[in-house]
Amino acid sequence: MRTTMRGGAWLLLALALSGVSAGALADRASARHEVVIDAMRYAPETLEVKAGDTVVWTNKDPFPHTVTARNHAFDSGEIAADGSWKLKATRKGTFTYVCTLHPTMKATLIVK
Repeated sequence: MRTTMRGGAWLLLALALSGVSAGALADRASARHEVVIDAMRYAPETLEVKAGDTVVWTNKDPFPHTVTARNHAFDSGEIAADGSWKLKATRKGTFTYVCTLHPTMKATLIVK
């Protein structure tokens, strides 16, 4: 009797034989993205990431800022000068965020 394997089955067999778990493979697929807070702006102003990716905001200004979603999905609290804050983007959607200390600072995070 001849047994055939199709696409996904071959991948799982290859992972099992190599000692790499499917979970470890998924972890490797996630990416890290940087947003710089400088000169009273978020850069980039719009960032698109995949669910599971991590976003790190780094404050290069000499005073604190926040990263606060308008819909309250996330809030960094105050990020001190030269400090950073990270978020693992697990919830899909479009999130407009602001600095609550400087409301003219606005940006958008899109999680696909």
